[in-house]
Amino acid sequence: MTGRSENEKGSISLLGNQQTKYATDYAPEVLETFPNKHPGNDYFVKFNCPEFTSLCPITGQPDFATIYISYIPGEKMVESKSLKLYLFSFRNHGDFHEDCVNIIMKDLIRLMEPKYIEVWGKFLPRGGLSIDPYCNYGMPGTKWETLAWDRLAHHDLYPETVNNR
Repeated sequence: MTGRSENEKGSISLLGNQQTKYATDYAPEVLETFPNKHPGNDYFVKFNCPEFTSLCPITGQPDFATIYISYIPGEKMVESKSLKLYLFSFRNHGDFHEDCVNIIMKDLIRLMEPKYIEVWGKFLPRGGLSIDPYCNYGMPGTKWETLAWDRLAHHDLYPETVNNR
């Protein structure tokens, strides 16, 4: 990466790498970070992954979803290519929808220690039922912990009309 010092690059090794390998099962080790150049500013970073897939742990059938990840960074930020590879690694992973969003959130908390994070999965219907799990986290003992409770308590007060997505 031109224009950035080694310190600014953080642990980025995947971006620009032409020999990218795609994990065939859950691979949190592919996640990489880089330093937040504005840790004193509070701002949201949002990722939308409209092609998320995982497997039902009972039937092995595929589940499809859009995963929304929003976070307020602290000192570190997740690198987007590594996040893409990480989310792709769920393709052959068997877990319930609720487990997937909580695993994603917890892995990102361990990785970055964000001030605040939320993960929302909007899964396509299977068997006539769609499931949209939401989870969030605010750094304990801070205003972000209060924000997490408030957003959870008021989550989805005005749900969208679902027409088979």
